[in-house]
Amino acid sequence: MRLATAESCTGGYLAKLLTDIPGSSRWFEGGWVCYSNAAKLRDLGVRAATLAAHGAVSEQVVRELARGALTVGGVDRAIAISGVAGPDGGTVRHPVGEVWFGQAARGGGGGGGGGVRVEAVRRHWPGDRDAVRRESVQFALKWLLEF
Repeated sequence: MRLATAESCTGGYLAKLLTDIPGSSRWFEGGWVCYSNAAKLRDLGVRAATLAAHGAVSEQVVRELARGALTVGGVDRAIAISGVAGPDGGTVRHPVGEVWFGQAARGGGGGGGGGVRVEAVRRHWPGDRDAVRRESVQFALKWLLEF
């Protein structure tokens, strides 16, 4: 199985940790740091309507990021992260520490079919920018193993 990442608030931190593992080139295809909305649209095909309706920190956007990384990367699995690491940028709707994760996998249609399974989860981490980013990549690694 090959894996790709799509990261916003973690800025490539997950891809860095994955490539720290010797032999990761056998299963890690690559990653995108889609920090801006323009990059999300251009690089991984997030729809402008999705961003306008839900914002970058949302279930809908991480689902589209994960599906985009799966498709563009031509991989079996992809994981996406988008959130508000702080110290600023938070709102009442999306406070600092809110992070959404999306994951997509080929063959997720059940019964051995060729469908794509996409899931998303939200977490909220306390602490400063570094703590939010560290917790996010730790959670992403654990979730990859569980998915």
